[in-house]
Amino acid sequence: MAVLKYRTAGESHGRALIAIIEGMPARIPIDTAFVDTELRRRQGGFGRSGRMKIERDHATLLAGVRRGLSLGSPIAIQIENRDVRLDEAPEVNRPRPGHADLAGSLKWLTTDCRDVLERASARETAARVAAGAVARSLLCEFAVEVVGFVVQIHDIVASVDLQATADELRAGRDANEAYCPDADAAERLIEAIRNAKNDKDTVGGVVEVRVCGHPPGLGSCMRWQDKLDGRLMRAVGSIQAFKGVEIGLGFAAAARRGSEVHDEIDYDPELRDTVCAGFTRRSNNAGGLEGGITNGAPIIVRGAMKPISTLRKGLDSVDIVSKKAQRSDYERSDISAVSAASVVAENVVAFEIARAFLEKFAGDTLYEVRKAYDAYMEAVRGLGNARA
Repeated sequence: MAVLKYRTAGESHGRALIAIIEGMPARIPIDTAFVDTELRRRQGGFGRSGRMKIERDHATLLAGVRRGLSLGSPIAIQIENRDVRLDEAPEVNRPRPGHADLAGSLKWLTTDCRDVLERASARETAARVAAGAVARSLLCEFAVEVVGFVVQIHDIVASVDLQATADELRAGRDANEAYCPDADAAERLIEAIRNAKNDKDTVGGVVEVRVCGHPPGLGSCMRWQDKLDGRLMRAVGSIQAFKGVEIGLGFAAAARRGSEVHDEIDYDPELRDTVCAGFTRRSNNAGGLEGGITNGAPIIVRGAMKPISTLRKGLDSVDIVSKKAQRSDYERSDISAVSAASVVAENVVAFEIARAFLEKFAGDTLYEVRKAYDAYMEAVRGLGNARA
C-alpha cells in the first residue's frame, strides 16, 4: 500500500508551481472549489504585498482525477504564476539578513542570491496549500475538521476559547482580515501591522491549528519516525519563516509540575458512540497527543513565525561580489504574512493527519478505507466488554 506523500516544484517568478500527490486511494470526491478557496485565503490577510494583487491562484488538476473522483494514481496540480520573470529578474548581490540569500549562495557557490531566493520564497507554499486541501477531501469523508487561525501578531495576543467548535472558530476567523477568531483582538492585530508598515518594518506572530473529529490511535510510539507529534512539528516547522512549534501546552509545560500538566481521564458512557469512545479528559494540555498517538481529544498545534526578512528600510549587509558594506536588497514583500501562514499551517497539518489516517486505515479505495475505519471504531467502543 502506497504511503500518502507529496512533493512540490516551481520558483516564485517561474511559470508555475506544481504539487504531485502520491498514495491517495481511488474513488474519493476531490473538491476543487475548496482547493481554490484555500488558495484565495492564502493570498489574503492584512499586510500582504502587491504581489497578491497580481496573482489569481487557481488549481488546475493535470492528472489523477476523472469526473471529480481520484483514480488512485498520482494527482498532479498546477498553479500558474502571472508574474513570470524568472530569467529577466535582476541579480541580487546584497543578501537579506534572515533570508536564505547568503546561506544558499554559499551552499550553491553563486554570487547571485536570486538562484536561491526564487525557490526559498514563501510563494512555494501555494503548492503545499493545494496538496493539503486535496488531502482534506479524504478527511471530509470521515467528518475530520481542521481549522487554522492567528493567535498573536507582534506583542498583541488574542484569546481563543479552547471549547469553541470548528464552525465557531471558522466563522470568527473569517470575519476579519487578521484571520483571528477573537474579534476584540483582531483590530489591535491589524494596528500592529499598520504601525510596522509606517516604520518600514515587519512583524511576525503565532498561528494555531486545531483538529477535531479524528479517531484515537493515529500515529505510533513503536518507531520514533512514526510519532505523529514529531511529524506535525516537522510539517509546521518547515513553513518558510517559522522558528518554533509547540503542541498543546507546549513550552509552558516546562514551568509547571506534573499535577498541573497531565490531563486526567474520565469515562462517560453517553459519549461511547463518539470518536472519543467515551474516554474524556478534564483538560487538553497534551494537545490531543500522547506518546506520538492521538488520544481522542482535539489536536492543538501552534507555530511561531518570525518577521519577514525583507524590510523597506533594509538592514546592514555585505555585497557578495565587492565584499563592501551595503544595505540589503529589497524584493517586493509583505509587512506581515502571519494570516496567510495560518492557512499554510492548517493545510500542512491536514495533510499529515490524512497521511496518518491512511496508515491506520489502509485501502486502495475509499470503500476499503471506510470498512477499516468502521471496524476499528467498533472495536474501540467495545474495548473491555468481553471482561464485563
